[in-house]
Amino acid sequence: MERIKRNDTVRVITGKDAGKAGRVIHVYPKKGTVFVEGVNVATKHKRVQHTRRGAQEGGITHEEMPLPMSNVMPVCPSCDQPTRVGAKVVEGERVRICRKCDAEF
Repeated sequence: MERIKRNDTVRVITGKDAGKAGRVIHVYPKKGTVFVEGVNVATKHKRVQHTRRGAQEGGITHEEMPLPMSNVMPVCPSCDQPTRVGAKVVEGERVRICRKCDAEF
């Protein structure tokens, strides 16, 4: 069972963005990385490209870069604090639970 899933709210616990919170955009479990909205933002410079219609695309863009999963903790929706994730079986299905208040994610 995944500890972090897409659209979860997470808080960064280490690194340059420690303390920031955001929504998970992508999860790559094999690589062990996550993309979090508004966290670990890099500035990219794109060369101006001319299209057939004469339009120009380029300039400076800001985009999220991957973070290691170990650097983020899920935020419990009921107690609104970063918490570890547990699992329990409810009606034959495994569900994620908050370790602090036992609420389901």
